[in-house]
Amino acid sequence: MSDKALVNLEINGIALTAPAGSTILQAARAAHIRIPTLCYHPDLRASASCGICVVRQLVPSRTEPGKWVPSPKLLRACCTEVAEGMKIATHDADIVSVRRTVLELILANHPNDCLQCLRSGNCELQTLAADFGIRENPFQKEVVAAPVDDSTGSIVLNPMKCVKCGRCAEVCQEMQNVWALEYIGRGEKTVMAPAAGLKLAESPCIKCGQCSAHCPVGAIYENDQTAKVWDALRDPEKTCIVQIAPAVRVAVGEAFGMKPGELSTGKIYAALKMLGFDKVFDTNFSADVTIMEEGTEFIKRFTEKGELPLITSCCPAWTDWMEKYAPDFTENFSSAKSPQQMLSALAKSYWAEKNGVDHTKIHVTSIMPCTAKKYEIGRDEYMSATGTQDTDVVLTTRELARMIKAAGIDFANLPEAPADKLLGAYTGAGTIFGVTGGVMEAALRTAYCLITGDAQPPSIDFKEVRGMEGVKSATIDIKGVKVNIAVAHQMGNVEKVLDQIREDRRNGVKPRYDFIEVMACRGGCIGGGGQPCGATDEIRALRTAGIYTDDEKSTLRMSHLNPEVKELYDTYLGKTGAQGGEKAEHLLHTRYHKRDVYKFDAAK
Repeated sequence: MSDKALVNLEINGIALTAPAGSTILQAARAAHIRIPTLCYHPDLRASASCGICVVRQLVPSRTEPGKWVPSPKLLRACCTEVAEGMKIATHDADIVSVRRTVLELILANHPNDCLQCLRSGNCELQTLAADFGIRENPFQKEVVAAPVDDSTGSIVLNPMKCVKCGRCAEVCQEMQNVWALEYIGRGEKTVMAPAAGLKLAESPCIKCGQCSAHCPVGAIYENDQTAKVWDALRDPEKTCIVQIAPAVRVAVGEAFGMKPGELSTGKIYAALKMLGFDKVFDTNFSADVTIMEEGTEFIKRFTEKGELPLITSCCPAWTDWMEKYAPDFTENFSSAKSPQQMLSALAKSYWAEKNGVDHTKIHVTSIMPCTAKKYEIGRDEYMSATGTQDTDVVLTTRELARMIKAAGIDFANLPEAPADKLLGAYTGAGTIFGVTGGVMEAALRTAYCLITGDAQPPSIDFKEVRGMEGVKSATIDIKGVKVNIAVAHQMGNVEKVLDQIREDRRNGVKPRYDFIEVMACRGGCIGGGGQPCGATDEIRALRTAGIYTDDEKSTLRMSHLNPEVKELYDTYLGKTGAQGGEKAEHLLHTRYHKRDVYKFDAAK
């Protein structure tokens, strides 16, 4: 960056330079100077709603030339831009007193039930209260009673714990373009809730959980279903099967002191077996199966001039959004179920038949980085392809961490264990489903081979689809055949891609994209709403690197080479759904339909 783009300033007497347009908070953090915050999150525009980050500017003395004195005006560091020659003090006795008073006022309106709160030990308000040594509060306690909203079955909204930071509404509106949560009321009566007093389930909510992932306290959290899993594990009549998603293996370790992105696949397998699961499978296996189904579906459409673009359907929050906001694209959606639903259906059919187990006695728990997966398991009749609900319970990465802690398992020091056979082997292509662009890259690896007959592409890494840019597009050359692709992540970025296709339709021209991947969450599943809280782009980058490390160290890196996938098709499915395989069509595919954005109960 050129000198012209930098400004010179001092923070706590330390000379610094910072990019023009950056804030005092950003400049301080770059210099490893800590300013406490509560409402601020680097994913979001600063709202300056809490007042914890106040700092003081030093100004020239009017009476003593050359001397700088504290200004009586306090600035909010999260939203005040740096200026040339600015001098800032981030801490003095008065600033600490102001911050403490703000915290005491917030705590006066906050329940004192930390021991029962899911965020206990990982709560930003709790941490600040401890940092400031708050033991007594001079202000009268006034916690306004409000009902808990657990209507979605995926996420729970507890307005009594809301600190009115606004992060959830900003995420829902600006990042996700869903608008299920809004600022309702004014002043101290402000609440973050759906419009018109609706329940979350009646609102446009897509259950992505980004509101819960960004909430600094326990006001929004996942619907904890660990008790259901414990009940299943103690039932001697049940065969308990568990699967883990790609992104879980690079994030769950954070709850046990491991670094973000550190691979813990074998430790997870071992922990799940210690918890009492009879069989441990890997969703990466069914990600490979998804490529077989979705890849052949794409090739069929592409070569036979079918409906294009084909749009990936692995993300249930995106599926929900599409059915509500873009039903004109239902014919473009791949009919392939998500890897979660494929593995559960195969566990209760293929695996059950091979092992002589009554599928009605099988209980499938799914460990996912996503709160919307809790919704997906009962979204329609296609999720019960085996005659019973295919996936019984979904736990988020956070819930798994709590189960491991409750069992007293020393996760970080566990020896690694393998996954179980038939539904456990995976290729590098399966694991990259956990990041934005991963589904597309995995599909391209196999599609190239199926179209050309070559053993593998000239380069197995399709780096054009990697990275954190909100929308990525490229033209892939498959031996002279041009395939135009797009990858979008974070729901707020998706509509611009859909609008481009709508424009092509209006103009009567061939769609500019042949294949589109969409993930609802920033960074893909590694940044899912059920992952450990506190994710930033820095943490997402580390998790992403861990996923690509898993891919690169894999002996096999293309889905169609997975030996267990080959066995599945050779001995059970026969053909993919796109090739006319009836069993694959029944177990592994679904359909979509228009859903109302708002749901009103006329009886109310």
